[in-house]
Amino acid sequence: MKNIYYILIGLLVISLFSQCKQGQSLKSPVLDEPVGRNIFGYHIPRGLIKTSENLSDGYILYTVPNSPYAYLINRKGEVVHQWKANYGAFGGYLLDDGSIILGLDDPDYPVFGHGGPYGRLIKLTWDGKLLWDFEYATREHILHHDMAVMPNGNILATVYEATTYDEALALGRRPDMIPLDGPWLEKIIEIEPQGKFDGKIVWEWYIKDHLIQNHDPRMANYGNPKDHPELLDFNRGLPIPAAITEDSLEILKLKGIAERNDTPGSLGADIYHFNSINYNADLDQIVVSSPHLSEILVLDHSTSTKEAAGHKGGKSGKGGDFLYRWGNPQNYMKGDSTNRQLFGQHDVRWVEKGKPGEGHLTVFNNHPPSDVKDFMQELMGPISERYSAVYEITSPINERGTYELDKNAAFGPDQPFWIYTAADTFTFYSPFISGAQRMENGNTLINEGARGRFMEVTPEGKTVWEYLIPYRGEIRKPDGEPNNPMFMAYSQFRATFIPVEHPAFSGKELNPIKPQPDVFKMPPMPLMPEDQ
Repeated sequence: MKNIYYILIGLLVISLFSQCKQGQSLKSPVLDEPVGRNIFGYHIPRGLIKTSENLSDGYILYTVPNSPYAYLINRKGEVVHQWKANYGAFGGYLLDDGSIILGLDDPDYPVFGHGGPYGRLIKLTWDGKLLWDFEYATREHILHHDMAVMPNGNILATVYEATTYDEALALGRRPDMIPLDGPWLEKIIEIEPQGKFDGKIVWEWYIKDHLIQNHDPRMANYGNPKDHPELLDFNRGLPIPAAITEDSLEILKLKGIAERNDTPGSLGADIYHFNSINYNADLDQIVVSSPHLSEILVLDHSTSTKEAAGHKGGKSGKGGDFLYRWGNPQNYMKGDSTNRQLFGQHDVRWVEKGKPGEGHLTVFNNHPPSDVKDFMQELMGPISERYSAVYEITSPINERGTYELDKNAAFGPDQPFWIYTAADTFTFYSPFISGAQRMENGNTLINEGARGRFMEVTPEGKTVWEYLIPYRGEIRKPDGEPNNPMFMAYSQFRATFIPVEHPAFSGKELNPIKPQPDVFKMPPMPLMPEDQ
């Protein structure tokens, strides 16, 4: 999904293009990339790269970039089933009856720009028949990034809520941290599908109900964030970007870097950027990831909507306040930069019941620090100093389902339980999206998102299976112009391993489809105006 970080990455791509002349080959969109490094996967072998004997029998589900398709591939990298939606698809949750829930990029949603808005959910049968098509995209709110399907069939989803400059000021945010058009504050909703096109919102949680700030003593939420780790300091997070003119923004839109709804006053509106949501039915808890805070946050779902707006109620007795947070204790003044562990992370999830590490949390840490601590410095610094990691975390949860916290310390653990990085670090790096999933055999399926690369790694860090997406769709802009594949030609939000015993496969023969989809071939590098 796109956010303001991508603008910076895209500018690097453009900078490289502007230095190239006709006939030169494009090795990478990064200026100082070491030999063997290819963050976006241009012009390298794709498809099945590596396999091993005695792999767990099963399939990998993913959506095709710039496409309405979701593919199911076998361990040989062959497509054995596909679903086709009516708009650009992402994510994908396979249900026990063989139906699938997909997020769809609504082509005409208003207001919201960068930050991963999509606005529509769809449910298709195994054979691709439409069961449900639900739009949640208005000038006030929009679905963004992720969803989680609950055992009862309801869907938890992250939502941007448009907030004015004055409203943010009244909540105690510093003026220098408020974009002119106002921020997009986070909300979580639970949707009960109804009929073919409707959905009932049966539960809601708003971040604005759980803020604290020490900037404006006139406001009701004034206090010391250090004394309230269960609340979010409203003045933490990324600062708004430097001002940009309308003309400069239009140039970025033409280059495919900025979104159609972006305005000079909306850049930086996505202040928390919840990029993943996961649900634990046994605990009745929700975990979300905020890369702009470099934290994962756990909430009590057992509350009513009224309780979720307050500080009491639910199994925890804490209402909608945070039960647990990890990754950056500076956000609640319980540490300094040396205690920070997460940097722009994605895809937090609990290890499912019956899998090794059951109940632990896994997360893709996009930017573990090397010799720099700030994300922007890291993004613009030497590429050889950047890498990614997958963490497995043991949270300090007790038998009551609440989390232990020493009054004078940060939430534990002090270190991850398990870490995966490449042996040489620099050959495993994705600056955005990406994820990880624990498998039944104890291995971990990793999605290196920028490159569209899937790997199965053992607990010892050995890669036993590797596949790079060879496909890309042909969705076009509303005016009919093609979407430029640069710079995210193959990028993938999520990949999911589904074991062969999954109920969805009962009675179904999963043979390779014929013909297999056409492999996407990168076009010649486009010339910049000064090269023509």
